Amino acid sequence: MNIEEFRDYCLRKPQVEETLPFDQDTLVFKVAGKMFALCSLSDYAAGVALKCDPERAVELREQYPAVQPGYHMSKKHWNTVLPEAFLPLGLLPELIDHSYGLVVQGLPKKVRVELGLCGMGADVMKVGVRF
Repeated sequence: MNIEEFRDYCLRKPQVEETLPFDQDTLVFKVAGKMFALCSLSDYAAGVALKCDPERAVELREQYPAVQPGYHMSKKHWNTVLPEAFLPLGLLPELIDHSYGLVVQGLPKKVRVELGLCGMGADVMKVGVRF
């Protein structure tokens, strides 16, 4: 998945906004103002940061060298995934879905209802595209 595919995949999720809150190089994707994905525009290969369930984060790091503790993020809740390294087909989109779903699940129910996201969670956030 290249940076344009990554960007398009993230933006197809409901209620997602693309921002540059830190500098002109760090692309951040948010839902309801909460981050679920980050990457560098100038060095995409350095990794994308994705939120992850803590237990699953450890399992992924043990299983795949391309999944590492979150760089400049909470290492318990974030992974950095090297998008141009060898990953099983569909793993990166699955991890984006998981990250987005965790953030949506963590929103107050009132906010989820207002945004039309009620009932959406970590396991139902796929946009139907496989890479």
